[in-house]
Amino acid sequence: MNYNKKTVKDIDVKGKKVLLRCDFNVPQDKDTLAITDDKRIRAALPTIQYLLDQGAAVIACSHLGKPKNGPEDKFSLAPVAARLSELLGRDVVMAKDVVGEDAKAKAAALQPGQILLLENTRFEKGETKNDPELAKAMASMAQVYVSDAFGAVHRAHASTAGVAAYLPAVSGFLIEKELEIMGGALADPKRPLVAILGGSKVSSKIGVINHLLDIADTIIIGGGMAYTFAKAQGGSVGKSLLESDWLDYCNDMLAKAREKGVALLLPEDTQCASEFSADAVPVLHGARSIPDDMMGMDIGPKTIAAYTAAVKGAGTVIWNGPMGVFEFPSFAEGTRAVAKALAETDAITIIGGGDSAAAVAQLGFADKMTHISTGGGASLEFLEGKELPGVACLLDQ
Repeated sequence: MNYNKKTVKDIDVKGKKVLLRCDFNVPQDKDTLAITDDKRIRAALPTIQYLLDQGAAVIACSHLGKPKNGPEDKFSLAPVAARLSELLGRDVVMAKDVVGEDAKAKAAALQPGQILLLENTRFEKGETKNDPELAKAMASMAQVYVSDAFGAVHRAHASTAGVAAYLPAVSGFLIEKELEIMGGALADPKRPLVAILGGSKVSSKIGVINHLLDIADTIIIGGGMAYTFAKAQGGSVGKSLLESDWLDYCNDMLAKAREKGVALLLPEDTQCASEFSADAVPVLHGARSIPDDMMGMDIGPKTIAAYTAAVKGAGTVIWNGPMGVFEFPSFAEGTRAVAKALAETDAITIIGGGDSAAAVAQLGFADKMTHISTGGGASLEFLEGKELPGVACLLDQ
């Protein structure tokens, strides 16, 4: 996939209407609908401010949640418009629909230096089907399309990819940074390249492991997926997370790593508990000798020492997925130790969104990382080497 895409700086937007796809899929309080974390809105500000400063009229759009049957008040972008208005220090005009009469009238009246926010794109049934008629209707309101929603570029939806068939399409600063740093790490990494993969399931990381075996020097496995590897090697894993259908796959990956000369590191010891509870007392066992009445919850001290040593000598580190149940303080040590090692290394450190990003933020190491991806699913597919529809549709440099 070509990561070298045109950006907002490569086109003249003065006096033009710009359709800007943002990722305003923010967490909200279930009862009051108040936004509980505005990080995604703040992440869009540099691109929005640049376009307004250049004399563009900005028509922003985004999805929010998963509305099933058209418009629903609880999925309205009205709270986003209010917060965006506060952050920009200027009025954000809010449309009542996406491509209806209200949106079209407000888009037509929009002047350079003004911003309009369309209602939730998923209120239109054609959005997730990438309906060309919807894409055409959205595109008809603008003269340029700017994509800055990295968290949604792995989906071929009308607002993420479809509109690019009708307008010149470029990236905003957020996607530019993702392509530059993550794309660079995959295409031409500073070596050695160490990939740390955690999380609960091997099945969700198959494509990632497979792809990284072709480009990484070391792959570190942690989290719940490590127990399937342990079982595949003849170990006993007690009540730990296990995907029995993927045992042969784990052995195939170990064989492929040996064949390619990639160091694939697995846990040597694990902190266990008799039940999945924040109050459970950690008990240390060998990673392949977990008693029948116990479950693995975190990597142990020997494993921590081996994993942090591998990080110390790295040129680039990509991390996707925690090492254990970091939400429980008693089982957060493995994830904390890995995060600390990344914070202290001189390597380029890339956190692949989702739980890893949450863990790094929760443990206080976010500002020490080179890059924290804004897309969970998108960064995962990026690491798999898949073509991302919302990036492929942008103009090449």
